Amino acid sequence: MNSQPRIVEVRKNILKQNDVIARRLRERFQHEGIFVMSLVSSPGSGKTLFLEKLMSVLRHKYRVAALVGDLATENDALRLARSGAPVKQITTGTLCHLEASMVEQALNGWDVGPLDVLFVENVGNLVCPSSYDLGEKLRVVLMSVTEGEDKPLKYPTIFNGADLAVITKVDLAAAAEFDSLSLERNLRLVRPDIRIFYVSAKNGDAMDSCVDFLEAQIRTLRAPLHAERQIQAVT
Repeated sequence: MNSQPRIVEVRKNILKQNDVIARRLRERFQHEGIFVMSLVSSPGSGKTLFLEKLMSVLRHKYRVAALVGDLATENDALRLARSGAPVKQITTGTLCHLEASMVEQALNGWDVGPLDVLFVENVGNLVCPSSYDLGEKLRVVLMSVTEGEDKPLKYPTIFNGADLAVITKVDLAAAAEFDSLSLERNLRLVRPDIRIFYVSAKNGDAMDSCVDFLEAQIRTLRAPLHAERQIQAVT
């Protein structure tokens, strides 16, 4: 007996339920004026160090926090806590991705007060996370210069669903014989309008550009809320 139709149906139901929760989260974030950015990558891309540096800078101007997904350890959460911002670990066990219900549950039991920016670091994986909306405003996919210029072609779904591509460890580009033109060509084949940043979180190369871009996104999101509050104050 072929069980494939049953497996497909179960998967559809799971994704449908996830989308319902993700929509609820997105409405909550928008109402509260919280800019939410999720980060996805394969293991070893430098995602955690990149996020640590971002949080260390942004926390001086914004109320910043992070949720971190991992299969077993709290290592990444402990590293991110060095930024001085609140961090909470989501341990997924055998699941290779975060789901919207995990994010919602973690937030509902977390008393950190009002937030301006919430980062969600997904489990290191370029396959499973592509199917799960987390209610984020911006999805960022990271890859290092050591991973190969054909990465977007091998994992098109995750790159197609991302708003921003961050190419990390550019300080190793020469040693890795990295071809940026080849990578950009492959990225554009998968997602023609994707924004690309080349950074080195280790030595700080181009991190300022990433911060400036994110601050512009934060201001754009919060502008309507700020205007509404001004109107309410006048009336």
